[in-house]
Amino acid sequence: MPLPTRRRGEGGTPARWALPAAALTGRTAWPERPAMVNPPPADRPAPTGIDPVTLAVLDNRLRAIVEEMGEAMLRSSYSQILNSSRDFSIALCDAGCRLVAQADHIPVHVGAMPWAARAVADAFPDAREGDTFLLNDPYHGGSHLPDLTILVPVFAEGALRFWSVVRAHQSDIGGATHGGYNPGATEIWQEGLRVPPIRLGEDGGLREDLLRMLAANTRIPRDFRGDLMAMVGAARLGRERLSPLLAKHSAARLDAAVAAILDLSERHARRIVSTWPDGTWKGEAFLDDDGFGREDIAIRATVTKRGDALRVDLSESDEQATGFVNSSFPNMRSAVCMAFAYLLDPEVAKNDGAFRPLEVVAREGTIVWAREGAPVTMCTSHPSNEIVEAITRAMQHCCPERATGGWGRRFRVALQGRDKRRPGRPFVWHLFHARPGGGGSSGGDGWSTAGEWHSAGGLKFGSVEMAEARFPLLFERHEFLPGSAGDGKHRGGFGGDLSLLVESDGLCRANTAGDGARHGAAGMVGGQDGAPHDYRLRRADGEERKLRTKEVGIAVEPGDRLLVRSGGGGGWGDPAQRDPEARERDRREGMA
Repeated sequence: MPLPTRRRGEGGTPARWALPAAALTGRTAWPERPAMVNPPPADRPAPTGIDPVTLAVLDNRLRAIVEEMGEAMLRSSYSQILNSSRDFSIALCDAGCRLVAQADHIPVHVGAMPWAARAVADAFPDAREGDTFLLNDPYHGGSHLPDLTILVPVFAEGALRFWSVVRAHQSDIGGATHGGYNPGATEIWQEGLRVPPIRLGEDGGLREDLLRMLAANTRIPRDFRGDLMAMVGAARLGRERLSPLLAKHSAARLDAAVAAILDLSERHARRIVSTWPDGTWKGEAFLDDDGFGREDIAIRATVTKRGDALRVDLSESDEQATGFVNSSFPNMRSAVCMAFAYLLDPEVAKNDGAFRPLEVVAREGTIVWAREGAPVTMCTSHPSNEIVEAITRAMQHCCPERATGGWGRRFRVALQGRDKRRPGRPFVWHLFHARPGGGGSSGGDGWSTAGEWHSAGGLKFGSVEMAEARFPLLFERHEFLPGSAGDGKHRGGFGGDLSLLVESDGLCRANTAGDGARHGAAGMVGGQDGAPHDYRLRRADGEERKLRTKEVGIAVEPGDRLLVRSGGGGGWGDPAQRDPEARERDRREGMA
């Protein structure tokens, strides 16, 4: 993947990046469901004469490898955030750092992982067989500090052929606050341990001194080290599965197959884009605030479609913020790719080829691309969701049948304390339950409690019983929240209603990090917005207060309750066109 080309603006305007990537759009008709565009036939042989059947076998084999890597990660990781909520992603990149295959995990992770591969390749041009690399620095290939990325090079016939990549969110990454998010941060050094690309191991081993140093900088070193070993194991599994494939088919043949697979995805994406009308559309979305008194921070997208290509310009977005709601460059790039991917047919393989029709323009120093040193920890959720929303708001006027209603926004709580059942062992628990609703679409109502746009259902809230077994918590109520969904021809999904009793050993501390308490999920194509979040802390004596989306150091005593009413998804289409039977069904089920 070529790095973006730097362009200097005229008249003192800020510098910009222009980079190739993907397209958006659709038709002006408003049918019941998006019309699928048939994929182009795979009848053009690759330069080495690979027939379509062999090409399909190799494509599916690469996908099977990333899926197996994901299963290994799920089954061997230590922390709740990974082995229950599945906040990790897997990818294979080729020697040119192009995304070749990904598993169905977290979209905002995967779109940024090629930039991690590029950062490592640039930092270590001497990568060797048996090396293991690590990074998390958002200004050097990462997205935000809690997401560690392990990269293992795969060699064949004396040359680098692939990168096996695993990205996983850590329960803690050090810094001023527990849980990896610091709402009070005004610079990245207050957010946690910053790791530029490093060689974590060589000759098949790992450097124990580095492992000790990394784990010593987190509050739960046992889980951190266990999760890191799970990441290394999953990445090495990718190498073990690729090596016999390379030996069987030869490096040159597999290189040719990868090129053909990417070209096929590009042709499929361009064929879809070419059916949409040419034009230019604008959309905007707003962050609630930055935690420092600045409200309604705008993300603005100008989308231009010409022929079979699309240009997304985010340069009119507001200036970067004081707090941690800024975006890093790889994260911004990934969010634009997400928005595009959600407009394509599901059959289109989401790899480097699929994103070639897209050009992205952004301005450094804005909320979507902060200057180095700014805090960015919230960026994988916000402004990622708002970047997707702004683009989708623009494209609803071009391809309404492909634009979905907005998905709910992220509002997390991290709780730190002690469990009397496990003396001497502190815990950090992350709220993944009572997730917001997904957006309605031309195909039907949104999925309830499915989560946010940046994860598209990839994050799970996991077993309530398992959470109670692992943490001093009691789930008194965990249900769909009636009335939270945005109305429409197809309504959004419902948010969640949670009552959670804290049974810790003494005082706990909580912090919050999120958005969406003022702005709900956006309705599209005439649909209504979903309800915003409403989180509260009820003391054991009955006193109650509303929780803000960006707080730190909240005292939580045994017997206190977290009351969570998460927002619903945005509706799609005119509510007057909703099927009366669908309304009656919601009423019968107590959800109206």
